[in-house]
Amino acid sequence: MTTLTSGIRFADLDFQGLHRIIATATLQGSDGLTIVDPGPSSTLASLKRHLASIGASVADVTALFVTHIHLDHAGASGTLLRENPRIKVYVHEIGAPHMVDPSRLLASAGRLYGDGMDRLWGEVAPVPAAALVTLKGGERINAGGRTWDVAYTPGHASHHVSYFSADAGIAFVGDTAGVQVVPGGFVLPPTPPPDIDLPAWSRSLDVIEQWRPETLFLTHFGPSGQTGSHLSELRDHLQLVERLARDVIAATSDEAAREAQFIDAIRREIGRRATADDLRIYEMAGRFDLNWRGIARYVVKGIRR
Repeated sequence: MTTLTSGIRFADLDFQGLHRIIATATLQGSDGLTIVDPGPSSTLASLKRHLASIGASVADVTALFVTHIHLDHAGASGTLLRENPRIKVYVHEIGAPHMVDPSRLLASAGRLYGDGMDRLWGEVAPVPAAALVTLKGGERINAGGRTWDVAYTPGHASHHVSYFSADAGIAFVGDTAGVQVVPGGFVLPPTPPPDIDLPAWSRSLDVIEQWRPETLFLTHFGPSGQTGSHLSELRDHLQLVERLARDVIAATSDEAAREAQFIDAIRREIGRRATADDLRIYEMAGRFDLNWRGIARYVVKGIRR
């Protein structure tokens, strides 16, 4: 694990044997160990190795901070609770029912990932309702020896929250601040279906900016210290992907051609600042085909209104 500041560390979960795809973080204090976005069950062995590297285990975990319930962020939660029923899971109220009964979440993910579900994510076990601490945004939580402010930050997902410690200057922002798999690299908006909402996303970025964090922690991938320029670039790129989607929708009615044109355009944009290897990591961390489906759904819904 890599230390961010006293009591706060992060690690690469080595998703599918690759680096810089999914990061997790630990907050360690006298109240126990909190994990921020524990990742999917397919990476549990890696998570446990990282815990062991700091002299800890699942038995020492007292809480999970879940930014949102997508499987790459929170899929392992139920499995961890089965090993340690004392863990409390902090999650937005919209996402909470889907952690107790993940059947609809799994059905939705299954339509996107098909036969790859088990290989990619592993077990998605239910979380006991009694273990949940539901959030609306606006709460203040003590964990890892620090106080954390919670904000509702939808846009990428309707059940997204972010966590900020003024003392540490760190904001755990999940996917709200985008995907950046190399320091200073392209900030990619992750726009998978079903509930992309660009105006809400812009308001969420306003909230994060008002915190004035020194460090943004992205699940994909890790800390970004250039917070002002990072968020400004993400705003620009949210406009970019919407414009690209509108252009290809206007240009052709062939769905396969639309997707291909969008993906080619995104690859060109990222490729200006990324090696071929980095580009492949971007595509794993924020799949371009799924990004197309989410932003296209958003644009088409707007056209129909």
